Amino acid sequence: MRHAEIAGAGFAGLTAAIALRQRGWSVRVHEADAELRAFGAGIFIWENGLRVLKAIGAYDDVVAGAYAAPGYHTSRDGERLAYERINGANRFRLLTMTRQHLYAAILAAARRMDIEIITSSAATGAAPEGVLHLADGRSMPADLVIGADGVRSAVRDSLGLIDARNKYQDGIIRVLVGRATLKGGVWDDVIDFWSFSPRPLRILYTPCGEDDLYMAMMAPTADREASSIPVNAEVWIRSFPQLAPALSAIGDRGRYDLYETTTLKRWSAGRTALIGDAAHAMPPTLAQGAGCAMMNALSLAVAVSDADDIDAALRRWEARERPLTDHTQSRAAHLAGSRALADGMPWEDDCFRAARHIPTGTPPQMHL
Repeated sequence: MRHAEIAGAGFAGLTAAIALRQRGWSVRVHEADAELRAFGAGIFIWENGLRVLKAIGAYDDVVAGAYAAPGYHTSRDGERLAYERINGANRFRLLTMTRQHLYAAILAAARRMDIEIITSSAATGAAPEGVLHLADGRSMPADLVIGADGVRSAVRDSLGLIDARNKYQDGIIRVLVGRATLKGGVWDDVIDFWSFSPRPLRILYTPCGEDDLYMAMMAPTADREASSIPVNAEVWIRSFPQLAPALSAIGDRGRYDLYETTTLKRWSAGRTALIGDAAHAMPPTLAQGAGCAMMNALSLAVAVSDADDIDAALRRWEARERPLTDHTQSRAAHLAGSRALADGMPWEDDCFRAARHIPTGTPPQMHL
C-alpha cells in the first residue's frame, strides 16, 4: 500500500486524502490548528466543484443544506444593469452555502473512510524525495507528500517554488448574518451591489439558505474607514441603504483580506506536490478558488494512483491540469484589478471555462 502525507486539512487537503484513499492509498493529514474548521463565511460552488463532491462522496450532504438562487444580477448606484437566470434547465448550476456546511460534508466523507487526521500538527517544510517536516521535529517519509497548507504555505516556501505574488488595490470582508427581512422576490437572488459615489464599494449579497446571508464586502485597502474591522456599518449603509438591516447586524464579525494571486514555477518538486491556495491563490471574483482546488486535488489522485514513477506522474498531472487553472486565475485577477464586474458578470465561456469543465476523475454522464 502506498502512503501519502498531507499538510493541511482544508477543502483541497481533504479532497486529495479522500481521492487517494478511494484508490487504495494510506493517508495521513496534518492540520496546524487545534480544531478542524473552515474559516470565512459563505462560498459558491459551481458545477465543476459539485462534480468533484459527487466523486468523493460528499455531494448528498452538501446539497441537503445548500441554496440554489434562481437568478444573479448586478446593480450599480441603484440601477440594475444585468440579470441572468441560474439553476434552471440548461442554466449554470451554482449552489451557495456556508463554508462550515461545505467543510462538514467533506470532513464527514473523510471520516467514513477512516482517514487519519492529526490536529495541532504544523508542517514546516518538505523534501523533494517525499518527506514532510513537522514543527515538533519529526520527519514523515511517504511515497507522496502534498502541500495543501494555504496561501502562506510552508511546504511551498521550503521548496522555493514561488514565481510571483501579486497584491491588488482592493480586499474583502466576509461576514455571515441572518437574512432578517431580506427574503422573497429579488432578495432570493444573488445580487452584486456596486457603488462608486462617494467611494468605490461592493457587496456581493448571497443567500446561503432560508436564514443565512453571506455578504462579501469589497473595499480598497487605502480606504481605512470602509476596510476597518470591526465593520463601520454607517459607512456601508450610506452606500447601500437597502441593506441596512443586514449591515446593522454585523457587529464584530469579519476580517479584511487583500486580493492576491500566487503563481509557482512548478506545482511539484520530486514527489512533493502543491494544491489549492498553496499552488494558485486567486481573487474570489470568479468564485473558483475552492472549485479549482478540489478539481486539482482529485486529478492529482487519479494521476498517481497506479503510477510507477510518482515524479513523472506529477509532471504529467501539471501539464494536463494547469492550463485551465492558470486561465481561471488570470481572468479572476483581471476582474479584481479592473473592477469590471461593476458592469455585470461576463457569462461568456472565457470566464466560465472552469465552471463548464468536466473534472478529471468524474465521468461526463455523472448525474447531479
